[in-house]
Amino acid sequence: MAAGEDTLLLSLILTVGVTALVATGKLQKGQKAEQPEVVTKYGRVRGYQFKVDTAERSVNVFLGLPFAKPPIGPLRFSEPQPPETWKGVRDATSYPPMCLQDKVQGQVFSDSITNRKEKVLLQVSEDCLYLNVYTPLSTEKKEKLPVFVWIHGGGLVFGAASSYDGSALAAFDNVVVVTIQYRLGIAGYFSTGDQHARGNWGYLDQVAALQWIQENIIHFGGDSGSVTIAGESAGGVSVSALVLSPLAKGLFHKAISESGTAVRVLFTEQPEEEARRIAAASGCEKSSSAAVVECLREKTEEEIVQITLKMPSLFISASADGVFFPKSPKQLLSEKVINAVPYIIGVNNCEFGWILPTIMKFPAYTDGLDKDVARQILQSSLALSFKDVTSEVVEQVYSEYIGKAENRAQVRDGLLNALGDPLFVLSAIEVARYHRDAGNPVYFYEFQHRPSSATGVVPEFVKADHTDEIAFVFGKPFLAGYATEEENKLSRTVMRYWTNFARNGNPNGEGLVHWPQYDLDERYLEIDLMQKAAKKLKERKMEFWTQLTKQVMNERREHTDL
Repeated sequence: MAAGEDTLLLSLILTVGVTALVATGKLQKGQKAEQPEVVTKYGRVRGYQFKVDTAERSVNVFLGLPFAKPPIGPLRFSEPQPPETWKGVRDATSYPPMCLQDKVQGQVFSDSITNRKEKVLLQVSEDCLYLNVYTPLSTEKKEKLPVFVWIHGGGLVFGAASSYDGSALAAFDNVVVVTIQYRLGIAGYFSTGDQHARGNWGYLDQVAALQWIQENIIHFGGDSGSVTIAGESAGGVSVSALVLSPLAKGLFHKAISESGTAVRVLFTEQPEEEARRIAAASGCEKSSSAAVVECLREKTEEEIVQITLKMPSLFISASADGVFFPKSPKQLLSEKVINAVPYIIGVNNCEFGWILPTIMKFPAYTDGLDKDVARQILQSSLALSFKDVTSEVVEQVYSEYIGKAENRAQVRDGLLNALGDPLFVLSAIEVARYHRDAGNPVYFYEFQHRPSSATGVVPEFVKADHTDEIAFVFGKPFLAGYATEEENKLSRTVMRYWTNFARNGNPNGEGLVHWPQYDLDERYLEIDLMQKAAKKLKERKMEFWTQLTKQVMNERREHTDL
């Protein structure tokens, strides 16, 4: 597999549910007769008004609001700086450019994940630190509304705020929705492991966006004392990271991580190794880290994109920089150094269903797999969850998931679960347990609904694939259509759970199936067309992975001590 394809794979694993390709789209411009204006700390902005069909409220939309100075020139590999003020009225009716990434791939991702009906063409620029605000027209003018902040996914290398339209969520559930951007890839996470480039620039951008919200969201009708951060995949990882960062303390009050947490993925203990590989690929191999940083600063945007396309998957990660992350996420969790907020954490029931094997170019697998082929795939793919996988570990996982399979379909299903369980389910449960044990309210879910749009596109054995829940969180049936009446109802149910939580720190409310808190019985909610409470998700498999993880860590410790 070519390096560029490998990077594409990562992005698709952590961003895009290909099911959504059937019903992609762009928001129609809506009614621009009304041009709402708001005065922010930095200047006046003019947006537009949009009416969501079947919703009682209209929504004022403000696109491309700067929350930091453009991180260009000497500000590349630097902490975000406050934005400049401006005179006059700033137009806020155009989508901001995506942060630095391959434009073609970035557009494919956006078109695939969006909840709009038609495509929105997005540009790419390093000048990308902008956010979008969707605020409902409330009948109560003085009412301050809960704020729902969305952090996009994309493996920390792809994605955009404008792929997600917050109009339906704002209109139906009377919350202010903010979608934010942050630096990605080399520009966002390059670290030399020392003072010359500490890294985590993208995470620092997220903090800067939250600070902007604290200062300005009241002007859009939002309550700065009731901010919920939410995200999916790498966005869920980001939320999990913010819950652990001292820099984010007090900037939000509730958190939601969908299909991604800050353990087991997108974090490295050795940023210097990543830096060396990037320096080699960019012709910036220098005798000092200061010289490497300066060399990379001189690269053009296009050169940075081309370097990225040369790199393998998982080529860049967050690290313990002493600022955003004082220690590793696992250490912070084990020491209970956690921002004390209510937390929704969850996964889909077929995270490795279709998108990953499709992009990884698995051999024809939809009708089943031979055991030898499955073992080979397992050997090469377990590295997504475990560093330095030994043949003994591979055999243990093979025996647990595939060894007793009686036919090729069972082999296929076992392999997909063997890959999805540690990367998504175990990671989510680990964080839920740590958070619960620190004394914070946790609500756990498993999303189980296979979208009707998957029919004829996604194999029948795939249930809820990675990213499938996003359409229901953002009310896609009400913006793009392409849904059954039952799915309309499911979307409203999910929207209510999420916004009840944003409002009260508890997802429960009138007319909803009771969602129990995640306690020592590990109760959670199964979310399908019908919802029901359950407990101890994949209990036996989670015990297997917990023991295997301890074994791997002990072996690594013994090897280090030699």
